[in-house]
Amino acid sequence: MQVSILEQSVSVEGKPHSITIQESINLAIKAEQLGFKRFWVSEHHNHPTIVGSAPEILMAAIAAQTKTIRIGSAGIMLPHYAPFKIAEQFKVLEAIAPNRIDLGLGRAPGSDGRTALALNPNSREDSEQFPSNVRDLIAWVSNEKLLEGHPFRHLVAQPETKTNPEIWMLGTSNYGAQLAAYLGIPYCFAHFITDGQGMKNAIDLYKSEFRPSKNLKKPLVNVCLWALTANTEKEAKYLFSSRAAWKIGRNFGHLAPITDPDNALNIISVNDWEKEYEFMYNKSMVGDINLVYDKINVLVKDNDIDEIAILTWCHNESDRIKSYELFAKSFNLNSKSNLQKTCL
Repeated sequence: MQVSILEQSVSVEGKPHSITIQESINLAIKAEQLGFKRFWVSEHHNHPTIVGSAPEILMAAIAAQTKTIRIGSAGIMLPHYAPFKIAEQFKVLEAIAPNRIDLGLGRAPGSDGRTALALNPNSREDSEQFPSNVRDLIAWVSNEKLLEGHPFRHLVAQPETKTNPEIWMLGTSNYGAQLAAYLGIPYCFAHFITDGQGMKNAIDLYKSEFRPSKNLKKPLVNVCLWALTANTEKEAKYLFSSRAAWKIGRNFGHLAPITDPDNALNIISVNDWEKEYEFMYNKSMVGDINLVYDKINVLVKDNDIDEIAILTWCHNESDRIKSYELFAKSFNLNSKSNLQKTCL
């Protein structure tokens, strides 16, 4: 099983956003050293917690400082943009890092309605045209002609490259799963958004309706999980409180940078959120490495998943890096990476 990382550039109390972005780049460098297959960055707008707003720019910075790890968007929210422009951006990225670029696409706004309108006044209409826009984008990225009679049929996305970005469909519903199956492209389910709700139906639908394409002969499923580990279960639960306090507070309409565990536990106590915290912890993939590793493997086996991507938030960056180091060791990523290099 392949293991990757999803990075959201999460804002932390007292830390400048510029440092947050730099830490995202540093984490990608570390991820390559640890043997993770992919490093995906997300797109959110006007969000006080998640400040990664331009994945294509962050990807270019990461590409310039890495050599082997695949770099991707998770994803580009296509209704905000013209497909031709996205094709050009990702062709440039492919020229910078040949055969290492993943173009993950989503239909959700990654923002509120007003922000979506500011990004594209026609975003609602473009959302309705999402399937045809994805089809056109695939053609431009793959150096293929658009449909006969298409007004933009003779446009070519530059630069021309010998390799092409790998296109993924991202989602949390049957809509994205069906579209990915129809187009014959890989599918990633965002388990961390729904806590797994709807995942099995989406994966089963994708696999049952999958149509082989030029670039993909059989279904390819990735599931993105929120997971955190530490040396002990007690420590992992303590670190998890930053995420838990934020998530419970979000349900009451509070969005802010994540706070440190001590303050998070105080917020949980003052607001009488202990039951919610315990419930969230018991449902989560958080704990010592043996516990979390077993939980992930059960999920993968029960749902016939090909790849996973791990998303981790921590108030302290060293704790987050430690978590990823433990995952890399548990999944034997360094040895797999070395084996692949030997085979090449």
